[in-house]
Amino acid sequence: MAILRRKKNDYSENNNIFWTTLSDLMLGLAIIFIAMFVLAMTGFTQNTVQQQKNKMEVTAQIEKKLKEQKINVQIDKITGDISIPATSLFELNSYVLTPQGKQLLNKLAPVYINTVLGSNKLAKDVEHISFQGYTDSQLYSGIKTNEEQFLRNMDLSLKRANAVAEYILLKTNYDKKYSLSLRQKIVVEGNSSNNPIIVNGKEDYAKSRRVELKLIVKDTDISSILGFKK
Repeated sequence: MAILRRKKNDYSENNNIFWTTLSDLMLGLAIIFIAMFVLAMTGFTQNTVQQQKNKMEVTAQIEKKLKEQKINVQIDKITGDISIPATSLFELNSYVLTPQGKQLLNKLAPVYINTVLGSNKLAKDVEHISFQGYTDSQLYSGIKTNEEQFLRNMDLSLKRANAVAEYILLKTNYDKKYSLSLRQKIVVEGNSSNNPIIVNGKEDYAKSRRVELKLIVKDTDISSILGFKK
């Protein structure tokens, strides 16, 4: 009986050791996971803050140069987005650049492209330079449905954005050492009458008609933050 009892106790002790070891292992894994999570989130935050800082520094440079050359566009000091009134580029309902529009882009493109792609801090983080066209929501004569109206404006907004991108890429005097990088980053979008400009509760039709240049930065890759990917 004593022998049997002793064997039972040995089994119980071994079983306790097993569960203790497993608990320690799970606790260790949990601590490692939490540490990795904290490091990852900290890395994301630092990277995001640095990207925004770099973007604002480049934006300030662009704004200063635009003012020096008296180029009439709006620039968002935080995002770096540039908004060009359609009236400065096109005739009404047209996507053919006017001489005035070409002259504006001749001045704007070298400032914008050279500053963005020439920045050692920001250029590596730029995923896309997006050319986005927008129209107002006024009705075309002969259009019977909202869907037709939307698609008509979509076509116009896309063609306008493409006309700006095409002219900048082919005709303007930006530093051609950035040509390949620019081609890889250009994205053209038509947004129809979405995102109208509202002033005092009403749409400002003239301001709604515009082409915007937007900097889209790369998302942070968690595997890079943790050192798994370079």
